[in-house]
Amino acid sequence: MTKITNRCPWCGSDSLYVAYHDKEWGVPVYDDSILFEFLILESFQAGLSWLTILRKRENFRIAFDYFDYKKIAKYSESKIQELLQNEGIIRNKLKIRAAVTNAQEFIKVQKEYGSFSNYIWGFVDGKPINNHVKSMSEAPATTTLSDKISKDLKTRGFKFMGSTIVYAHMQATGMVNDHLVECFRHSKV
Repeated sequence: MTKITNRCPWCGSDSLYVAYHDKEWGVPVYDDSILFEFLILESFQAGLSWLTILRKRENFRIAFDYFDYKKIAKYSESKIQELLQNEGIIRNKLKIRAAVTNAQEFIKVQKEYGSFSNYIWGFVDGKPINNHVKSMSEAPATTTLSDKISKDLKTRGFKFMGSTIVYAHMQATGMVNDHLVECFRHSKV
């Protein structure tokens, strides 16, 4: 008899989505490099599905120097034009330019707080918010906290950091645990 694993229904049966759900989504991330990768990927997701981004994730890693924010912060106009021709990523001029701006702002936050992790996790006192979501309809797209973080990021000059994107980032990096209570990952993260 095969044991059926309860997982959040949003990941469906796509193997890439299931692996992301089972291994990454909701796991607390304190590493600046990974936090930056998720910031960039989330900003590119605006208006698209997360699965679309996951399918292009490796292409993004290669195109954006493995999310080395120090390199991205110095991208020249010719590098931006090169990215606009890269069919393996989302070729949106505003989002590509925002990635460069966000890398520059990310470095400024690091200088101010010692790390981006210190800054972002400071909004939740360094500990994940453990929600008890019983159905997908209960999971919010934004919260008062994501509104606050979004506003602060925008004030600092970050682009494509609306409250919905910020909340998705919080979920992805484990600042908030929105795994359904029946999901096998809820108690593990």
